[in-house]
Amino acid sequence: MQIALTIAGSDSGGGAGVQADLKTFHQYGVYGTTVIVALTAQNTRGVRSVHAVPDAMVEDQLAALAGDLPPAALKTGMLATAGLVRLVAEAIRGYGWSALVCDPVMVATSGDRLLDPEAEAVLRDRLLPLAALVTPNLDEAAILSDLEVRDHVQMEQAGRRLLELGAGAVLVKGGHLPGDLMTDVLVTPAGIRRFTHARINTSSTHGTGCTLSAAITAGLALGRPLEEAVADGLDFLHRAIAAAPGLGSGHGPVNHMVAAP
Repeated sequence: MQIALTIAGSDSGGGAGVQADLKTFHQYGVYGTTVIVALTAQNTRGVRSVHAVPDAMVEDQLAALAGDLPPAALKTGMLATAGLVRLVAEAIRGYGWSALVCDPVMVATSGDRLLDPEAEAVLRDRLLPLAALVTPNLDEAAILSDLEVRDHVQMEQAGRRLLELGAGAVLVKGGHLPGDLMTDVLVTPAGIRRFTHARINTSSTHGTGCTLSAAITAGLALGRPLEEAVADGLDFLHRAIAAAPGLGSGHGPVNHMVAAP
């Protein structure tokens, strides 16, 4: 059994963060491990508070896994502060971990800020160059690339810019664009591929970014080529949204119990 690691925050509502990641890893049949860097008090309506885990505890979690359960692939999610982004990046580099999927979580589905503004530059300069894949949404792609990102052409331009900054590949997610079709753009050194799905009209979108990046990470842990892992991850997420259980009165969770590709 392959090991997949998530380095992210905990979601008390269970729809995002390490909870969503572990559920997704389980469906893919990989063994999930965690480094929790922040605790959040949240539900489907929003985030009440965020508490960053002390640096020493994060370092100990990373060292514990490096010494006994090193991952075949790993992902980062919400990292909360500039100091934690820097710490995590240095650990990933130091332990020689590869097959990193960086989900640059900056803003929650509810609109709540999940990353200090000062941490954005650290993420771009320290963590992004270590990533086999970065999975920004439109707003995150704009922040990281310092470009306007409002259509498919600009998504490609932002993706190319992030490749120039050191990312191995970039999946710019287009879910926030209007229209009946949703298009995500994968930019790699070899070229560009667009993935299109019919839009599902639903409010159950909490944790979609976490779920997608976890699914891609699991695919990489299983040895799938990057483009295949991305295609499979998008398929898993689309079906998880379609089968959402309708929990909560805000942005509800997806259904992580759908079958993995």
